[in-house]
Amino acid sequence: MEVEEAFALVGQMGPYQVYLCALLAVLLQLYVATEAILIALVGATPPYHWDLEELSANQSHSNQSTNEERAFGEWLLTANGSEVHKHVHFSSNFTSIASEWFLIGNTSYKISVASSFFFSGVFVGVISFGQLSDRFGRKKVYLTGFALDILFAIANGFSPSYEFFAVSRFLVGVMNGGMSLVAFVLLNECVGTAYWALAGSIGGLFFAVGIAQYAMLGYFIRSWRTLAVVVNLEGTVVFLLSLFIPESPRWLYSQGRLREAENALYLIAKRNCKQKCTFSLKLPADRSHRETSSFLDLFRYKILLGRTLIMMFIWFVCSLVYYGLTLNAGDLGGSIYANLALSGLIEIPAYPICIYLINQKWFGRKRTLAAFLFLGGLACLIVMFLPEKKATGVFAVVNSRSLSLLGKLTISAAFNIVYIYTSELYPTVIRNVGMGSCSMFSRVGGIIAPFIPSLKSVQWSLPYIVFGVTGLLSGLLSLLLPETLNSPLLETISDLQSADKDSSAGSESEDEEFYDADEETQMIK
Repeated sequence: MEVEEAFALVGQMGPYQVYLCALLAVLLQLYVATEAILIALVGATPPYHWDLEELSANQSHSNQSTNEERAFGEWLLTANGSEVHKHVHFSSNFTSIASEWFLIGNTSYKISVASSFFFSGVFVGVISFGQLSDRFGRKKVYLTGFALDILFAIANGFSPSYEFFAVSRFLVGVMNGGMSLVAFVLLNECVGTAYWALAGSIGGLFFAVGIAQYAMLGYFIRSWRTLAVVVNLEGTVVFLLSLFIPESPRWLYSQGRLREAENALYLIAKRNCKQKCTFSLKLPADRSHRETSSFLDLFRYKILLGRTLIMMFIWFVCSLVYYGLTLNAGDLGGSIYANLALSGLIEIPAYPICIYLINQKWFGRKRTLAAFLFLGGLACLIVMFLPEKKATGVFAVVNSRSLSLLGKLTISAAFNIVYIYTSELYPTVIRNVGMGSCSMFSRVGGIIAPFIPSLKSVQWSLPYIVFGVTGLLSGLLSLLLPETLNSPLLETISDLQSADKDSSAGSESEDEEFYDADEETQMIK
């Protein structure tokens, strides 16, 4: 029998797969989120004052006259390191790389550079780890990347200089982005296809919870070095538990390693308490050889090229709008820890909505993704019609802040769907490469996002116009993709081509112009 039939026997979501979800979609994502937003607290600038001009703390520093701000900036340009250390005094509320290396004024950009280094590392990791795991296996690459991730992350906390910190952030980004992507694919390939959406949504949900968890840790641990090291305790526990999980049976099957695939499936069956389960895997009659794929295959085949270009743009937009709205939210006032926790918790309602809608035949993956992208784009575009200054009445509720939160909710939902949808659009032999390539473009969006809010200096609503237009355009493009709800998981590119030919032949004989969700899912079979 084929691997999909074997999953029906060993269990598609038994007790052991629930454990794998808890490990790879809950605990791991809590850790991944912590590393992804580490700079939010580690790079925060504590209140400070300049004793030469007796300036007040820098929360009110922006309220000083333009002349005083210019004087402080000019002094920073001419002062040497010892003078800055002598005359600039930070509050003792918490420490950060800004207070340790005096990254203020004309050197404050280095904090953003360190953040960009991390996302640049993720950019490299998601594409390189995709190819490596398709060649050497999911588990080996995941564990290797995870171990190095923890090692480099701990090195962050012992950085002797800013330069060392920035380089180690880049390395953490490579490992964190790469291994988390491989873990996502590994989890999906160990559960039944009917539960892919659930597993993916749980991961996204707990990434948001991880942001709030990090805020709580930062509240109690005010030393940035201690915080950077302590957050890795959770990662170490997850790594040790991950040593005992099986290799992906689907990957083994796609490589023609049938005996090892059977052993992995029997392990899952045993831990699902299905001791009497027996089966024998066989390759399809028309494919008895090992088939491998590479990054270039995404552009070599017409069917993969169309899907890849559309998904790359959607991933780019999701990241651009997500991080752009977060950075453009402005200072909410109050505690930095409460604000950070809120930015994560506000995403949580999106995930149960996703789990429900993408599994309904009248909505599915495609229509749900398009709907959330359209809604987010419209929410951002409406901002351009609102009064610039604070207003009363209905505009006291419907304002740029509330619409930004709505935009973040919808883009969080779209981001969650994109992970699930992309993994279902590609066959097993090239799934990780496809996921990695699309995810790579989302990192480009993350790197560009910090620059979008600065467009408000040209016109106050221009950032929202950029977010709105790109959101609507990506929503339109998503309608060109096939529906994958309840469709069989394809193993090879030849399977995909055969399914595409069958769907084309079926569509030619169909007289109706529109299809319901059930009919759409048949087009990929």
